[in-house]
Amino acid sequence: MKHVLAAALVAIALPAAAQTVDETAPTPEGEPSSRDLVSPKADIPDTEAAMTVQRLGEIVSALDPDSQTDGARFQLTIEDVPVLIITDWRADRMRAMVPIRAMEGMTGDEILRVMQANFDTALDARYAVAQGRLWGVFIHPLSPLEKDQLISGLGQAVNLAKTYGSLYTGGAMSFGGGDSVPLQRQLIDRLLKQGEEI
Repeated sequence: MKHVLAAALVAIALPAAAQTVDETAPTPEGEPSSRDLVSPKADIPDTEAAMTVQRLGEIVSALDPDSQTDGARFQLTIEDVPVLIITDWRADRMRAMVPIRAMEGMTGDEILRVMQANFDTALDARYAVAQGRLWGVFIHPLSPLEKDQLISGLGQAVNLAKTYGSLYTGGAMSFGGGDSVPLQRQLIDRLLKQGEEI
């Protein structure tokens, strides 16, 4: 599985993400830097500082001390599942990806099932297709991302991989009115507890 993840770095990573991150680099005149971006929850008092690539790296290291990074991308393992995180501070975005399976051989019913899960049980994570592979992904603006949101999002993406073929759930909760079975929350709770001291 780690070989698949390494290959994905080459095939999926954006050119901007491959550059070494320099949070002090100037931006074109008139454009805000990632340090200047305001959270969409501007009317709610912030309890955390804006997420940075460095802060994200600290959280990743707490979740997996054996994680690896080149400054913009992070590889870690959660519950024996490989996770790739790509950051782009210029676009103020992050993307966590978990390889699940090759698309080849997926039936129409299986594709329908992951689409149903995207509606009700995948929640903040999603099933997605790229480079002929099915992935569990969590995508979020970088600066407004809070620690617990990151940890929960990673847990949900991992849960999508682990429950593929059975519950098809991110494990956080279920949106009412969908077609999927009840929630599976244990992994997210364990990860949040692990990240309490960060």
